Amino acid sequence: MPLLEIVRTEKTSAQVILDLITVGKTIKKVPVVVGNCTGFAVNRTFFPYDQGAQILVNLGVDVFRIDRLICSFGLPVGPFQLQDVAGYGVAVAAGKEFASAFPDRTFQSPLVELLIKSGRNGKNNGRGYYVYQKGSKPQPDFSVLPIVEESRRLTKIMPGGKPISVTDQDIVEMIFFPVVNEACRVLDEGVVVRASDLDVASVRGMSFPSYRGGIIFWADLVGANHIYTSLKKWSEAYGNFYKPARFLEERATTGVPLSAPASTSSASRSRL
Repeated sequence: MPLLEIVRTEKTSAQVILDLITVGKTIKKVPVVVGNCTGFAVNRTFFPYDQGAQILVNLGVDVFRIDRLICSFGLPVGPFQLQDVAGYGVAVAAGKEFASAFPDRTFQSPLVELLIKSGRNGKNNGRGYYVYQKGSKPQPDFSVLPIVEESRRLTKIMPGGKPISVTDQDIVEMIFFPVVNEACRVLDEGVVVRASDLDVASVRGMSFPSYRGGIIFWADLVGANHIYTSLKKWSEAYGNFYKPARFLEERATTGVPLSAPASTSSASRSRL
């Protein structure tokens, strides 16, 4: 992990921050100064990444198709293989924290707990969404599909009980646009000072493809208006998880880039 998040509080002195930046560079990390909140900057911004993937699976989209498309987008592994590698205990614990902090926009999927009950523990015991054998690349474990079906039966979010039909682009956008949406909240709340800090953090902390410039840089290329209208459409169909943030709505309607300083935000002014 090349990223080092330096968490400031209202009482943190400027000298302490400067000293910690020096320490970060000395140990060959990339330091980013952030505010204190659940998940700090990186995990807070990216908690919708896994959530979006879970929603899509429970809407009937194939697990392995999602992972393939996210890898094609530029990440080293997809969200489900990442769960396998990180460990299901991490997924369960983190999920509870975010559900507690942001109950209005979290989707609590039973899928991971069903996997645990079935005796799977990802890479730790060689069986998860993928099969892990020493000396071989992970291979999709299609015996996991009945467990996925059980999750769909429990959540009952497929329209009319049938899988949704989505394009490859839809899948990528339904996973990353909520991440952009949360990044807008992080900017609006002043958790980071500059959008470029989130770009650096997303590349160094979450392996967002560097050639795409970081999460906010990429979002500005896609266009705030397209992201906003897409999220609004999905929120009407699938609920509050996709509800556009106020900051995103403002930027979309005024045409101001997401990367532009957030000085007009009252939340940001009070924190900077």
